[in-house]
Amino acid sequence: MEFELNEEQKALQMRVREFADRELAPGAAQRDASGEFPAEAIKKLQEMGLFGLIFPQRYGGGGRDFLSYVVAVEELARVDASVTITLLAHTLCATHLDLFASDQQKERYLSPLLRGEAVGAWALSEPEAGSDAGGIRAVAASDQEGWRLNGRKYFISNGSRAGVLVVMAKSDSSQGARGISAFVLPGEVRGLEKGKNLDKLGYRSSDTVALMLKDVRLEKDALIGQKNQGFQQAMQVLSAGRIGMAAMSVGIGRACLEQSIDYLQKRSAFGLKIGEFEALQWMVADMATELDAARLLTLRAARLKDRGEPYAREASMAKLFASEAAMRAALKAVQMHGGHGYTKAYPVERYFREAKLCEIGEGTSEVQRLIIARSYLKDLIKTKR
Repeated sequence: MEFELNEEQKALQMRVREFADRELAPGAAQRDASGEFPAEAIKKLQEMGLFGLIFPQRYGGGGRDFLSYVVAVEELARVDASVTITLLAHTLCATHLDLFASDQQKERYLSPLLRGEAVGAWALSEPEAGSDAGGIRAVAASDQEGWRLNGRKYFISNGSRAGVLVVMAKSDSSQGARGISAFVLPGEVRGLEKGKNLDKLGYRSSDTVALMLKDVRLEKDALIGQKNQGFQQAMQVLSAGRIGMAAMSVGIGRACLEQSIDYLQKRSAFGLKIGEFEALQWMVADMATELDAARLLTLRAARLKDRGEPYAREASMAKLFASEAAMRAALKAVQMHGGHGYTKAYPVERYFREAKLCEIGEGTSEVQRLIIARSYLKDLIKTKR
C-alpha cells in the first residue's frame, strides 16, 4: 500500500499548516481559557473549502479524497483541537447526508454545508446512550402530517451553532437498535431548544451542548433513507469519523512531541541541556515511534476508504492506537516539562486535556477493542467453514 502523499496532498498539507501557525496558534491558549468559539477561524476554513473538501463538487464540495482530509485534520489538531473537532463534527453530519440523503435533501441541506454557508451537527448521543448508541430514547412518532420528535440529546458538538442537524430517534421502540431512524432538520425549528456550552476539561472553545426536542414537527421528507435504518447508517458514518479522530490524535501527539523537543533543547539542569539525559531521550524515541505507527495506521484506513474497500476494522484500529498514543505522548510531555508542564505557561497541559477525549469520542477504546476482536473472530469462523 502506498503511504506517500502526492503533490496535491502535500500542497494542501503546507497550506493548512501555514494557516494553522498564522491564524490559529496566536489565540489558541486564550480561546481555551475563555471558552470563546473560534467563529472567525471557522469562517476562514470554510472559505478555504475545508468544510466541503471531500464531498461531491455537484453539491458544492471540493471532490478531494479522504486522505486529503486526514492530512488537513492532523495539521489543524497540531495547533488547535477545538477548531479541529468543530470540523470533525460538521463532517459527520455532511457524511451522513452525502451517503444516505435523497437528491432533494442534498440540494436543500448538504449544499449549504459544503459551500461554507452553515455548520453541521450530528446528534446521536444522549445522557443514557453513549457507547450504547442503540439505547437512545428520543422518539420519532409519525402521523399524517409527518413526524414529531421528542427527547434529549447530549454532548452534541456544534449543537447550538449548527444550521443543519442530523438527529437519530426511535421510530419503532419495539425493535431496539433496529428501530432507529435518522432525520435532517434546520438549525432553527420550533420545539428545538439548545443548551449552553458545557464546561469541559478540554476543547473548551468548541461548541458542545445538550439539545431538547419538544414536539419538533417535521415534514415526511425529513426522514433520511428508509425508516428504521438510522442505526446502520450511523455505524457507517462513525467508521469514517474514527479515521478523522485518529488523525486528530496524531496531530495532538505531534504537538506534544514538537513542544517537548523544543523544551529539551532550551532547559538546563545539572550543568547540561536536559535533552542530553538518556531517560528523556528514550521518551522522545517512544513518542516519535508510536506517533509514526499511529499515522501509518490512519493513512492505511484512509487509503482503504478511498479505494472503496472495507475499512471499518482498520478505522477502529487506527482510532484505538492513535488515541492511546496521543495520551501517552501527552503524559510524557508533561513529565518532561516537570513543574512547568503542570501549569498553563506551556501548552502541554492543554494537549494533555485534549488528548483524553480522543480515547472517548467516536467510541471509547473499549468499544474499539470489541469491534476489532469481533471482526477477527468472525473472519476466523468463516475460514473454518
